[in-house]
Amino acid sequence: MECMSSEMKRDMEMLISQACLAGATEVRMLSPAEIAVEDRLVLFCSEPRCENYGLSPSCPPHVAGPVGFERLREKSRSALIVRLEVPSAVLFSNERKEVMRLLHEIVAGIELAAVALGYSGSKAFAGGSCKDLFCHKHLFCQVLAHEGPCRNPRMARPSMSGFGVNVAKMMEAAGWSATKNSPQADPVVEAMTWVAGLIMIA
Repeated sequence: MECMSSEMKRDMEMLISQACLAGATEVRMLSPAEIAVEDRLVLFCSEPRCENYGLSPSCPPHVAGPVGFERLREKSRSALIVRLEVPSAVLFSNERKEVMRLLHEIVAGIELAAVALGYSGSKAFAGGSCKDLFCHKHLFCQVLAHEGPCRNPRMARPSMSGFGVNVAKMMEAAGWSATKNSPQADPVVEAMTWVAGLIMIA
């Protein structure tokens, strides 16, 4: 990571604290160069076709993909990795959407806070389709239908997978296990797993 000024260090510490207060289990700071991007990962959005493919402007084929992310990575000064730890059973239940919405809200809040601090090119990424998470009760996305602005601009953020971000490698670079637990939880000790988000600070 490039030599960081004391002012930027303070800013990053403040953003990390804000993310934790918002519900993140842990946040790590990485060099943008440590965020691995692979073209092949984007193919999983279309083959086999994700049920949310093409339903929002934050998922393929409506995003800039790996090329766009690499442009962002080149101009970014830091990257914040957010980990939200939850019981494994939750991600295999009706509560999954609530967890993923919280992840979006956390990283979106950090993006907005970073922009307010002067890092105007900062962008946040989460997981899952914003159409599925925030607008599942609506028949269509207003943006794609050219019928209005995003209904949830302060919460919904693009999915990392649509930009080719290798989340497993990102987690390892942050010093965390990239392995997620299975839905079969230990009857005595509740199995835990995680979801992750990313904020590129530019």
